[in-house]
Amino acid sequence: MFEQLKDVPRLLLEQEIHPIQGDRFQPTGFADLGAADYKRHDGKRMLLVESAQSVANRLEKTCLAGDGPRLHPDFEGLPYVVAKLSGAAEAETSSLVEAHRINSPFIISNKEFQDQFLKRSGYESGKPIAWNKVAQTFLYFDPNALIHGVFMANLKDGRVRVPRAITGFIEASDVMEAVSGGVKNNALDPSGKIRAKDYDKDVYGNVPYQRVEYTAGRITAYFNLDLALITGYELPEPARELLISLSLLKVRRFISSGLRLRTACDFTPAKEIEVKAPSAFTLPEEPVLLNKVQTCIAACKKDGLFASPAVTVIETEVVRKEDPAPAKAR
Repeated sequence: MFEQLKDVPRLLLEQEIHPIQGDRFQPTGFADLGAADYKRHDGKRMLLVESAQSVANRLEKTCLAGDGPRLHPDFEGLPYVVAKLSGAAEAETSSLVEAHRINSPFIISNKEFQDQFLKRSGYESGKPIAWNKVAQTFLYFDPNALIHGVFMANLKDGRVRVPRAITGFIEASDVMEAVSGGVKNNALDPSGKIRAKDYDKDVYGNVPYQRVEYTAGRITAYFNLDLALITGYELPEPARELLISLSLLKVRRFISSGLRLRTACDFTPAKEIEVKAPSAFTLPEEPVLLNKVQTCIAACKKDGLFASPAVTVIETEVVRKEDPAPAKAR
């Protein structure tokens, strides 16, 4: 299936999209910045609709059972780590949903798991890193870490770091603001003087507000699969094909079902996804990719490349950090 990707450093995909209704859309916003509105060198106005960080989260979610922390049954047999929390919080999390994946303090602080990771990877502070063994270890415990990247800052001297293999973002060109507004009405008392006895925050009354949305000449979702990075891990062929097929399946699922980014930012594909490089490659359809993923999972399991059982379950006791006592007045 991936013969045309041999010796190719990058697989580049572009998906033109447009608002599912009307022309306006609401881009992602950044603290103290708002929308990332900028100009190209030729003066064309551009807009970052969705950042690489946000698209990464959305790609990860395409394979979860609901919002996680477990995988969807489609991916049974694919390894990941579940941490059962006890003590101050009774909950369950996993390397699939934690912001830092296996590097999460809820996971890597577990002495038994950390020892297993160090033993398999051969990692020692102050010594050269065998990156192929590190990649094999991530594959063993959670192949998604190789797809979405992980920085093991909480492991020993913090030198283990792998970048994302699949990166995506959404940009809009020829953008213009669409300014509107509204008001939050209080039919009981527009002045806001009538308040709940024990809730005196300034959220009452009529509150007018301004709203800034955008229109665009073109909106494009971009995806970059780093094939050279995956090849550089020197993994067996079933593992390499698993990382490629799983990455592309995530892209397909994001495009088919994940383009409702916000209440006022709902997109639909304008046409079929384009393969920009290599031009001879045709992106398989979603069912074909899912079948390939499942075949690769079975092959990797047969070859002993995965943890057994696939889901590594650890227990982590958590405590609640108390707020510091207020300083005494002098």
